[in-house]
Parts: sequence; C-alpha cells; structure tokens
Amino acid sequence: MRDRWFFAFFVVSGFCALLCQVVWLRLAMARFGVTAAMVAIVVSVFMAGLALGNALGGRVVDRVRSARRVLFLYAACELVIALSSRVVPPALAAGRALLGGEAWGSAAYHLASAGWVALSLLPFCVAMGATLPLALAAIGPRVRHGRSSVGHLYAANVLGAAVGTLAAAFVLIELYGLQGTLDLGAGLNSLLAAGSLVLSLRAPAAAPPEDAAAPRGVGDPVTLAALFGTGFASMAMEVVWVRQFAPLLGNVVYAFALILAAYLVATLAGSLLYRARSAALPASGPPPAAWLAMAVFAMLPAIAADPRLPGMLRFGHLSLPPLRSIVAVALAVGPLSAALGFVTPWLVDRWSGGGARRAGTAWAVNGLGSILGPLAGGFLLLPWVGERPALFLLALVLAGIGMARAGRAGWAPLVAGTAAAALIAALTRGEEARFPDAQLRRDSTATVIMAGQGFRRLLFVNGINMTVLTPITKFMCHLPLAFRERPARRGLVICFGMGTSFRSMTRWGIETTAVELVPSVPRFFAAFHPDAPDVLAAPHARVVVDDGRRFLDRTVEQFDVVVVDPPPPVEAAGSSLLYSREFYRAIRARLTPDGILQTWIPGAEPGVAAAFMLALHREFPHVRAFTSVEGWGLHLLASQQPIPAATVPELVARMPAAARADLVEWGPYPTPEAQLDHVLRQEMVVDWPALERGAAPLTDDRPVNEYYFLRRWRR
Repeated sequence: MRDRWFFAFFVVSGFCALLCQVVWLRLAMARFGVTAAMVAIVVSVFMAGLALGNALGGRVVDRVRSARRVLFLYAACELVIALSSRVVPPALAAGRALLGGEAWGSAAYHLASAGWVALSLLPFCVAMGATLPLALAAIGPRVRHGRSSVGHLYAANVLGAAVGTLAAAFVLIELYGLQGTLDLGAGLNSLLAAGSLVLSLRAPAAAPPEDAAAPRGVGDPVTLAALFGTGFASMAMEVVWVRQFAPLLGNVVYAFALILAAYLVATLAGSLLYRARSAALPASGPPPAAWLAMAVFAMLPAIAADPRLPGMLRFGHLSLPPLRSIVAVALAVGPLSAALGFVTPWLVDRWSGGGARRAGTAWAVNGLGSILGPLAGGFLLLPWVGERPALFLLALVLAGIGMARAGRAGWAPLVAGTAAAALIAALTRGEEARFPDAQLRRDSTATVIMAGQGFRRLLFVNGINMTVLTPITKFMCHLPLAFRERPARRGLVICFGMGTSFRSMTRWGIETTAVELVPSVPRFFAAFHPDAPDVLAAPHARVVVDDGRRFLDRTVEQFDVVVVDPPPPVEAAGSSLLYSREFYRAIRARLTPDGILQTWIPGAEPGVAAAFMLALHREFPHVRAFTSVEGWGLHLLASQQPIPAATVPELVARMPAAARADLVEWGPYPTPEAQLDHVLRQEMVVDWPALERGAAPLTDDRPVNEYYFLRRWRR
C-alpha cells in the first residue's frame, strides 16, 4: 500500500518541483537578465541540487534503520521545499544590487550570478533531490513481482513534472501571479509533509526488508559514465532546442513550456514502458542498438527546424504557437526523450539493484551530467558552433557511450548511426537559409540574423523579426526631446534594435547612451545605417551591452530623456519587465526632475494596453499619448512634472538642424512641420478612471501580457 501512497506523493512532488522551476526561472531573469545563459544557470543549479540531494539522501537512509524516521525525514524535506515560496523571491531580489558592479556578459558576472542563484535555490533543490532515496527506503527496494521501484517513482515524478510545467505556464501564473503560484505549490508540499507524518505513525519501527529476489547492483564504471552522459546530453539539448525552435514556437513563455512538456511527456511514456518491462529486461543494461537509436534521434530537431521543410509555419507575431509547429516539435523531441525515459531508470537499476543508497548515487551522477549539460550548451556549443553542430556533438556523446558498452565487435552499427547523424547535420539548415543574403552572428544570448536589401532590411533575434526601418523609431527620440523647454544634456535609449533611435538622439548633440541586451545586435548597426562608424566615433555617443533594468540599477547618471522600445510582440517572454511598474520606478530614479520618458506600445488588447498605461501613470503623474506617424501604436510621454503644450513651430524651433533633417529622412512628410503636425493632431485624451475600472497596473508579479491563455480561450 505504501508504494501507492508514494506514487501519488511523487506525482504531486514533481508537479511542485517544475512549478517552482518555471517561476524561479522567471524571477531570476527579472533580476539577472532575460538570456539563454540565465536559463542554463537556473537549470544547472536546479539539477545540481537534485544531484546533491540524491547523494546525501542515499547516505542518510543507509544510516537510518527506522521506517518511521525515514518518513519523518521525507516530511521534513517537503516542509523545507514549502519554505522556498517565501525565501527564494527576496533572496533573488537581493542579488541584483550585490552584482551591480560586474560587467554585463562577462565571465565574472556569469560566475557571480550563478553563485547567487545557487545560494538562493540550492538548499531547496537539495531537499527535492533527497526525497527520491528517502521514498525508496520507505517503500523498499523492490515492489510487486520484482518490478523496479526506481521506475515506479521516476514515472510518477515525471508525470507530475509534465502537469506542473503546463499548469504553471498556461493556468496558475495567469490566475494567481508568480508569488501566488509559489504559495500554491508550498501548500501542496505542506500537504505531502502531513501525509508522510500520518504514514509514519502507522509504519513499523524497522526498515522494510529487501526483496530476496532483487538483483544486486553491478559496480560497472561504464554504467556510471552512461548515466553522466545521458544527463549531460539531454539537458544540453534542452538549451539548444529553446533557441532552435523559437522561429516555430515564438518567443512567448508558452514556447519553453511546450518544449519542456513534450520532453517530459515522452520521458514519461518511456519510463512507464520500462516500469512494465523491467522484470524481463537483461541485467547487462541497454544494448548498443539503444545508443545507436538515440544518436540518430538526437538529430530529429534539426530536421523539424529546417525552414525548407514543406508546410511548416513560422511563428511571426502570433499570440500562440501554430498547432502544426507544436506537433512538429513534439515529434522531433519525443523519440529521444522516450528513449531516455526508458534507458535512464534501467541504468540506475543496473547500478543500484534497487537499493536506496546506490540509487541515490546513480541519480547523483546523472544529475552531475545534467548540471554541466546546460552550461556547455548555453556558454560553449551555441555561441561557438550553433544549433545543428551542437546537436551532432551531443549525438556523438550518446554514440560514444554505446561504443564503450559494445566493445569493438559492436562498433560497426554505431559508426553507421554516427554517419547518419553527421549527414543530417550537413544537409539541414538553420533560419539563415530563408534569406539568400543573410548575415549571421551568435553569442551566448541569441542568434542574430540581418537580411534584406535597402529599406527592406530586417533584423531577426532567435528567428523573431525585431524591428524594421521606420520613421516611428525616429519619433521615439525627437518627440520627448522637442517637448522639453530646457535643452537636454544627456539621453538614454533602452533596446538598441537597428540603432535608429540611438542615431536620432545623437543628432541633438547630447551625451547619448544606448543599452542593448544581446551583444551581437549592435554589431549590425552599420548594416542598417552607413554612417554608423561616424556615429559611434562621436565622443558623446556610447553603446553599453547590458540588461536595461540592471543598467538603471547600477548607474548613477541622471538623464533628461529616456527612450524605451520593447521587443515585439508585446507577449514576448520577459517583455513585461520593460512595461511594469517596477521598471518605470527604476527609470524615475534616473530621470532629472523635468525629465521625460518615452515608451512605445506597438498595439495590444485593450486590457493589456490599459495595464501598461496604468503602471506608467502610477509612477509618473503626467502622461501624454500620441498615435504614431504611420497610424499604429502609441508614443507615451511621461514625466514627474507637467509636459507643457507646444505648437508645431515651437517644437521645430527647439530642434537642431541635424535633428530636423533626421526627422524627415524617411518621410512620410517632406518637412519637420508636417511630420510633427500629423502626430500632434492625433494626441489621445486618456480617461484614467475608465482604465482603472477595467484593469490593474502591470507589475513584475502579474505579467498579464505574457500569460494570456485563459483570457483568450474564454473569449
């Protein structure tokens, strides 16, 4: 009966663990940057805690001979996990201020942020990892007819993890916010603790006897190497998949959730199959054919992501990923994930024989690989070789394990499988294949592509079109600067894009700083603006590679104008951090008393636009809104002091000659007067009380623009 209880416990435990991981990742990005590197850091710390918990839990149960004490320790671990809901958010928040002095993107910054994330998360992840050996000790090393208890609990945990991933991303955060979602998970962890304590009252004092029919573990170092290799390859591939499938699924939060859910559901299917077949499988472990299959399966995502594949839709700026793309991604990651779900518990059983301590050691070794995998994927493979070669190198890891297990006699099929993987890597193409004239750069944050000719040039970041050459981006600077009665001395542009707003601000002859998150983006400045070298050579112009919010926190400069142009679409993952009340509060601290902030809303559903505007208005009492010169989107000008009305001639008179020329460079009107007159005549009168009745200000805790599935599904 106890194994059934712990199956249920582990479903709930897996649910809570992935719920925490999803929210912790979002919180860490808010504090340390919305980058692939931060994904790798959080995932690695999470896996490090699980590995350490598995190892420590295995040692503890080896010393504890009382079933009651084991259940009590399990309850204590669940209570520790529950405490994380109130400890982790403030701990991560404290890290931003402490790391302000390190240069963005540097090795020192990544090491320092990883260290702080580890301090914040590791104790609770260790408690999560310790639950597996404790549960194995509580239910005994084998259950019913020699079937593996490892497979039993592994399947339960993966089932809960898959449900937790989807529930957190698609339902809970939208309903309850980030903190409310963590509190819900804490409540469930507390219930698990209570259930375990109830079971402890009925448990015998002695530990459950081992099944005499259970096989003894095999101390084969190749098995441990295989466990390390599967953890390393699978977790590195997850990081690669996130970037590789962005053009198909988009840069919305649901994309990451769908990739992770596809991985977990397929892993669940494999683990359930192993659970059903474990008694009949050979004790020698997975045969070479299994490693051959996994090496080939590892390359399927390269085929699915190839833009030449007929019938595949790109995400564009849709609100949800296309169903066809979701199916393609699931079919691409499913075979390898299912194989790993089958093979991993098989390797654990081969090493441990079902014993709790040895199983903990085996899972710890697998976890060690899972720690290093995301770091290698995010910091080495993606920036150095790109997506497809990275997958091939990881496929070689799996093929190499098969060769180590097979011996020379079994190498021939594995070599053939490796050749098939190499052929797929050579024949498939990435997003750059969509454009015959594409230029590509990679870094640890993103893959950036510049394509097109003349005024039709485009900028893609991880497959998503970021911006175009448009006079709207010129108005982002010229409007707030012209509305100032006193000449500005210093300005800030957050989000570089093609560099148009930065270039336009320098035309005013003021000290101009641009902040850009992705290192490769500013390197394309000259591709969009031939005079970029002259702009950058000016003594009053500089480009800083940093997270915009982090830059605001660590700088001591005061700016007369701040311009923000968040990346599209408004639903983009992490975009709420550039629309939230906390972000505007950080800008307010860096504006001069009569300074003006310009932020841009490209278009959003009414409730989301209202949330953006209310967040701005709560921090800046004076806000003016103008429809763009092209008739779509809103320029919002905000200040702590009234923004005085001015006529078109007055605005033009304040503009230097270079700024006037820049304003009309791309039209659509031939004179500065006509350009400004068109926009000023479209000023909106904002009914703030009406907005208050229909929406709440957007905050970091309630990112309503990013989480919208239920809201749109109900319509």
